[in-house]
Amino acid sequence: MSMSKNDQDIHTEENGQEEEPEGLDTPSESSGWGGDYPLDSVFVRKEHRTVSEVIKRIKAKRFILNPDFQRDFVWSIKKQSRLIESCLMRIPLPVLYVAEDRDGKIVVVDGLQRLITFSRYLDDEFALRGLGEGKADFPGDNLLLGKKFTDLPLNLQERVEDTQLTLCILDSKAPNRAKLDIFERVNSGEPLSRQQMRNCLFNGPATRWLRKASQSKAFLKATGGGLSKKTMRDREAINRFCAFRLLGPEKYKGDMDDFLAKCLERMNETGKEDLENLYHAFDRSMSSNYFLFKKHAFRKSLTETGPGPRKTVINIALFDVCSVIFSKIDPSIVEDNAEKIRAAIIKLLKEDGFVRGITYGTNNLFQVLLRFAWMKKAVEEAL
Repeated sequence: MSMSKNDQDIHTEENGQEEEPEGLDTPSESSGWGGDYPLDSVFVRKEHRTVSEVIKRIKAKRFILNPDFQRDFVWSIKKQSRLIESCLMRIPLPVLYVAEDRDGKIVVVDGLQRLITFSRYLDDEFALRGLGEGKADFPGDNLLLGKKFTDLPLNLQERVEDTQLTLCILDSKAPNRAKLDIFERVNSGEPLSRQQMRNCLFNGPATRWLRKASQSKAFLKATGGGLSKKTMRDREAINRFCAFRLLGPEKYKGDMDDFLAKCLERMNETGKEDLENLYHAFDRSMSSNYFLFKKHAFRKSLTETGPGPRKTVINIALFDVCSVIFSKIDPSIVEDNAEKIRAAIIKLLKEDGFVRGITYGTNNLFQVLLRFAWMKKAVEEAL
């Protein structure tokens, strides 16, 4: 089948460059409070705690400070010093937004840099620098320069420790969709992708599994390293594999955000052995897909013939069906029937209905069920 103009304009260079996948439907708009959620729903509560109380909980691992959706710690010493100076000047600090998980632990949604700064300073990991920049912002600036926490007079140490922090806590019982919507509203840093939000809110065995899978050689080879690590497009694709593999397409109700969140909840409650088995199934699938289609795995360009056809970007809906279906077939069977499988899938990708289903409205319930049914039938008939 010759490629349409829409297909042609999504070609990408074959250099492992990260790309925006095709067929990745935008999340459906929330109806918000009064629509999706009752107006009197209380998903956020406010609490006041001192810096020392919060640091105590951090050391007890009640606060989770290292969800890797967050950027590496990037605050300069000057900026960290200014935060400590604000405490000494008794300047009110911005609200911290956190989420409570089912175990009662606290995941930081907005304010991670501030909490890490407090933790580092109270542990004497840096000395105050860059205060005032030659101006008398604070009468004690010159006395503070070069001071670690334990170098401060006792009254100033207590002033830092007793600084009041206001925490807005997202309740663990809030619906998954509400958590993402609230997260999106309150995060004041660089805009985060929905997968980065999920990585924070469902931090645990599931997110560690996704991270490991995204680094596997088989996955990187099959995808050509084409899915963004920074925005976690790679982990989002793998999250979709896990959801359709563990929960099944029949459990999908039309809300991809909720479906992926339920998958992560399930994985966080799954035993280590079952997660290992899932990893091996995923790895086998990646190897089988690469064996069948080489650099064109999960791409519409797998239908191309002739010398050196250029590859299109990854199609996320094609990734869904091919990753799940081949995770259930022994690689030796795939190898023995490779030519027939290739022919069957190429034929399927010449069907206008199937192509539309993996290109437009890919989160639509009907389209999801249809593409899984068509691909399953095509592969089964080839075996």
